[in-house]
Amino acid sequence: MDVDMNDHRHLERVNDNSLYKALGIKLTAFGGGAAKSELDAPLPVQWPFEGQPHGGILFTQVDTTLATAMLPDLSGRFSCATIGLDIQFTRRAQYGPFVCHGWTTHRGGKIGFGNAETRDARGEIVVVAQGTFRLIERTSD
Repeated sequence: MDVDMNDHRHLERVNDNSLYKALGIKLTAFGGGAAKSELDAPLPVQWPFEGQPHGGILFTQVDTTLATAMLPDLSGRFSCATIGLDIQFTRRAQYGPFVCHGWTTHRGGKIGFGNAETRDARGEIVVVAQGTFRLIERTSD
C-alpha cells in the first residue's frame, strides 16, 4: 500500500487526536482503498487482564481503519459514518502490538463496504470484521 507525501501529512493530522492517543491507536498507511493501523494499548486500557486490551479498544481500531480505507483521500473533504460493523474475536488479544488491515470491497456513491483483520505480534488473527459505511462529501456553504 503506497502513501504519498500529502496523505502522509494527513495521516499525521488524523493521528493527532486525543482519542487515538489515549487508546494507543495509530494509522500507519492509507491508499488504494485500504488502510493499516497499529494498536499499542497503554496500561489504562488493558482490561480485564493486564497485557490485553479490552475488546472495545480493538473494535475502535477496526472501525477507524475501515473508515479510513473507505475515503478516496485524507484531505478532509470526505468523511464517513459507520452504518454497521460486525466483528468476531477469534482468540485472546494478548500479544501486542496489534496490526489491523482494512480494505474496501465495494464503494458506491453513498455507501461503502469493507473487511478487516487484526493480527497480534505473532501474526495470529485475533479479529475479523466487515462493515458498512455512509460516505459523506463535505461541501462549502
